[in-house]
Amino acid sequence: MSRDNTLLVIDDDTIVRESIVAYLSDSGFQILEAENGEHGLEVFRAEQPDLILCDLRMPKLDGLGVLRQVRQEAPDTPFIVVSGAGVMADVVEALRLGASDYIIKPIVDLEVLEYAINRALDNVEILKQNRRYRESLEEAIDSLKESLEVLRTDQKAGRQVQMKMLPHGPLQFGAYNIDYRIIPSLYLSGDFVDFFPVNDHCFGFYLADVSGHGASSAFVTVLLKHMSMSLLQDYRQKGKELPIQPSHVLSTINRNLLETALGKHVTVFGGVIDTQKNTLTYALGGHFPLPMLSMGGQNRFLEGKGLPVGLFDNPEFEDVTIDLSGPFTLTIFSDGILEVLPQDSLKEKEQYLLSAINEDADTVDKIMTRLDVQTMHEAPDDIAVMVLAGRV
Repeated sequence: MSRDNTLLVIDDDTIVRESIVAYLSDSGFQILEAENGEHGLEVFRAEQPDLILCDLRMPKLDGLGVLRQVRQEAPDTPFIVVSGAGVMADVVEALRLGASDYIIKPIVDLEVLEYAINRALDNVEILKQNRRYRESLEEAIDSLKESLEVLRTDQKAGRQVQMKMLPHGPLQFGAYNIDYRIIPSLYLSGDFVDFFPVNDHCFGFYLADVSGHGASSAFVTVLLKHMSMSLLQDYRQKGKELPIQPSHVLSTINRNLLETALGKHVTVFGGVIDTQKNTLTYALGGHFPLPMLSMGGQNRFLEGKGLPVGLFDNPEFEDVTIDLSGPFTLTIFSDGILEVLPQDSLKEKEQYLLSAINEDADTVDKIMTRLDVQTMHEAPDDIAVMVLAGRV
């Protein structure tokens, strides 16, 4: 995959440098060159490249000297060192100083170099996303803290703060789309949804229903947002090559909620879609009614079990993986929907919900219209609905 990033190649060996430049230019990168460390720093300061590829052994100012200076002036700029096989001590020192990666000379396969460059650039982008997530979350939490006094007298202001925490509109992720709606029983809702990219081929989502109503339940939704984003950042920084386990996420949130001693628990359904494998891995935390899958002309409730989150010590949650190859819709409600359905028994309500979904009911508006609740603005209990549709 070609990229338009600007790279700075620093190497005093003209033949090696020119071969690297020719290959990376053909791969779509914009290339800057420097024949020694001093010149490399001049180009770096003038052009601010996206990544630096630097030989370690050079006269006057070697690669370690360049790295030290770059780390002082632009600590986030990825820096890949190129070293002969006999100077591994310098490679270790370069990594200690913050080098992103290293390549051993002679470079027999330039595809290995390109892979290392793309990986370093991806890591930088993830760090930037983490920073934006953190800044956005801190801003929202600060806004909520500033509004706590207002919440006591004006729940409408609190609702505006809470809305900032919710996703901004539907998410389109390849052939998948997620849509949602929350209808609060008060200005503040104890129901909460979120969805977000995990990496270049996976995205995560959850629907949570906090016990109770009002400001205290709404505050727990802020904690949920904070905890889920913190877990996402840790994953991206430490283990992004490993699959996410929704059961582990629920266990972590369960422990953190118990430690807060707020007396609140949460029912939640959370999952991760892998768009390369076309699979859904999910875990249930006491969620009811069960999510409904419409696929291949058949409608069914998803299987699974798990206790509510934040209520018991060491509950067991299990991961379930299902195949999503083919058009489908996955519809998830909070239990508030059961309060507004006209049927008498719980079984009748469940069957009514199941009859309302199919592969064509792929948006919240279509689902709410089929249930004849599309004009509802208030409800006896909070109602959240999420619709995930795929056309793979």
